Amino acid sequence: MELGIGMFGDSRIDPATGQIQAAQDRMKEIIEEIKLMDQVGLDFFGIGEHHREDYAVAAPEIILAAASTVTQKIKLGSAVSVLSSADPVKLFQDFATVDLLSDGRAELMAGRGSFIESFPLFGYDLKDYADLFEEKLELLLRLNKQNPVTWRGNFRAPLINQEIFPRPKNGSLPIWVAVGGTTSSVIRAGKLGLPVMFAIIGGMYESFDHLFEMYRHAYEDNGHDMSKFQVGVHMHAFFGDNSAQIADYYYPIYSAQMNRIGASRGWPPYQKTQYDFGRSSRGHLIVGDAEYAVDKILEIHEKFGLTRFSAHMDVGAPGHKEMLRSIEIYGEKIAPKIRSILNKDS
Repeated sequence: MELGIGMFGDSRIDPATGQIQAAQDRMKEIIEEIKLMDQVGLDFFGIGEHHREDYAVAAPEIILAAASTVTQKIKLGSAVSVLSSADPVKLFQDFATVDLLSDGRAELMAGRGSFIESFPLFGYDLKDYADLFEEKLELLLRLNKQNPVTWRGNFRAPLINQEIFPRPKNGSLPIWVAVGGTTSSVIRAGKLGLPVMFAIIGGMYESFDHLFEMYRHAYEDNGHDMSKFQVGVHMHAFFGDNSAQIADYYYPIYSAQMNRIGASRGWPPYQKTQYDFGRSSRGHLIVGDAEYAVDKILEIHEKFGLTRFSAHMDVGAPGHKEMLRSIEIYGEKIAPKIRSILNKDS
């Protein structure tokens, strides 16, 4: 099982003044954090795409290109690229460029996006939400396999025997699909034989069991090689030296972010009971010390048969010093213990 980190590039917000951290400052911190992830031996890093003031990253590929110059081994990908409002040709070119800069370490994770600000920004209608993703995913996969490409769709000018450059180092990019709880998305990914990252960001992680089974059946029933089967989870996480202390530190940061997002989505105020349940053995949060995190990640691995675990570590923008310590604990204490246990069991 690969162990890595996903981030959205949350910017810190001063609770007293409401002032948002400068994007330039947060970007510099992110590069330093990715550099440390590589140094402590984590397997992959993913950065999200948002188009709002409280998130610093609108173009994951540019952050990844910068990170490629200060890292050696870690895989670098998006988490996610909002494919529905992007041009698949430009997206493919951008990630092929990152792949060449990083000597073949780039990945692309496509998603429909839980935030919708990119649709009006780039001139798309939300009524086409599902159709945009389906068509653009088909084109992206075609670009990844063929060159030149002939293609025609409803939302983009056709391509007629068009060559697309540059090409990735190994000819094609690893392309993942991120899904929430949408059945059609899970089945589509399985039929296409694409790796899936399930975003488990609320409730009990066990509630996703039927979606994992659905994906596995769709993948196998459509004749894909089970030796290449890949599936992961993306879960909110934060690590410290003491479980109680890090939980107390992180709660006001996490709850403030849940309330900021919830205000625009009609959610009720976030409660401490939700946080405590999330940190329980069946909940969606992994916030605690190394021993706690090892046990919970292994339980989730056993439940779903994961090949990848992604700790979403910057929800609400914890302090940079605390982020660095969380990364250190993950890479130096949590990951080695999990790898050792899984290697013994294999």
